[in-house]
Amino acid sequence: MNRDLTRGPVMGSMLRFAIPMILGDLLQQCYNVADTLIVGQYLGKNALAAVGSSFTLMTFLTSILLGLCMGSGAVFSIRFGQRDEDGLREGAHAAFVLIAALTLALNVLAFLCLDWIRVFLRVPDQVWGMMREYLAVIFLGIAATFFYNFFASFLRAVGNSIVPLIFLAASAVLNIALDLWFVLGLKRGAGGAAEATVIAQYVSGLGITAYTLARYPQLRPAKGFQVKLSRVREIAGSSILTCVQQSVMNLGILMVQGLVNSFGPTVMAAFAAAVKIDAFAYMPVQDFGNAFSTFIAQNYGAKKEERIRTGLKGAVITSMAFCVVVSALVFVFARPLMGLFVDAKETETILEGVRYLHIEGAFYCGIGCLFLLYGLYRALGRPGMSVVLTVISLGTRVALAHLLSAVPAVGVTGIWWSVPIGWFLADLAGIGCYLFRKKQLLSWDGSQLSQSI
Repeated sequence: MNRDLTRGPVMGSMLRFAIPMILGDLLQQCYNVADTLIVGQYLGKNALAAVGSSFTLMTFLTSILLGLCMGSGAVFSIRFGQRDEDGLREGAHAAFVLIAALTLALNVLAFLCLDWIRVFLRVPDQVWGMMREYLAVIFLGIAATFFYNFFASFLRAVGNSIVPLIFLAASAVLNIALDLWFVLGLKRGAGGAAEATVIAQYVSGLGITAYTLARYPQLRPAKGFQVKLSRVREIAGSSILTCVQQSVMNLGILMVQGLVNSFGPTVMAAFAAAVKIDAFAYMPVQDFGNAFSTFIAQNYGAKKEERIRTGLKGAVITSMAFCVVVSALVFVFARPLMGLFVDAKETETILEGVRYLHIEGAFYCGIGCLFLLYGLYRALGRPGMSVVLTVISLGTRVALAHLLSAVPAVGVTGIWWSVPIGWFLADLAGIGCYLFRKKQLLSWDGSQLSQSI
């Protein structure tokens, strides 16, 4: 099931590889969307606000692990393109040990800081009880997130995007079934929704781990197993900067969540529902950016510069066309989409969510371009440039959100407008850098894996 992206039709290969990734991550969104939909419809506005704020926090925490896995995957893809089996195996061992240790530390820290989260996110009293109950359970799934994302990154790096989809599909169905049972049948409230999600996460995490180790026995630690320091440095050089990029991006979102929370449960609930719609809308183009990154990395390792240029042009056209269509759909159907998550009686919540979607939904081309830039620089061994673009995008977003929302005539709408402005400023910087340094970026000399920009 491995796919060699250095051969065959450029866009055909890229799309066949991307589609299972897109379907897989859309299913992954079902974890929290199922929680949000069921909680919003059956437990009320405050419970929806609690689960929505928890989702933003968990996205930040798991983005740290996701960034490490994505950065490692870029190295795996390059080694696969070079046909360097020893380098691929040793790199996988080093990455697993490094990320597993950080996962353990992150999990311990999350529980230690549980009560401090309330202050940081400015959670209202009427929401905190349910939010704490939800978080105390959902933190138990951090290890499962590591297992799934690490082995999914490895499989995708060697061209297998089908198996991660299969495990996600099974766990997504399980999650929805357990959500309905725990929340509606057993009346376990927000904590029951978290329990359903964690169980489903371990099904996918442990399942894909068992499959990968069975399919690729060379990944199993053999007698005399040891991790090479040189491989750890190589993995760290790529993955830590990608981790910084992902965590900075989601830290900015988390800071905005705290600002949103200060406007009360109605705005919190509207934001919680609208963000889920947002995630579904641009998730395909985000995953296409990740598939594009794998394509670039494999061809970069194989030194196929012309194929990279052809793939880049095709990816830009495909991504922008998709974003235009999705923007139109979200803009037109904003109200019925909000109605899926919020009871029709909560008119203020629905109206605020529609306002958010009318602003964000009109500018998905900005985030689509940014995902391609992230994938490009990561694949070319310059993950530091992705960090720079993230700082520009999120720095603008956080600063403008605080400045504009403080103006009485603008209020919370200023938070919504800060997002697309940040996207487009980062796009301009990323495109400008590529055009100015194109020849240097596409030239392979083997040193890029340890460079930051």
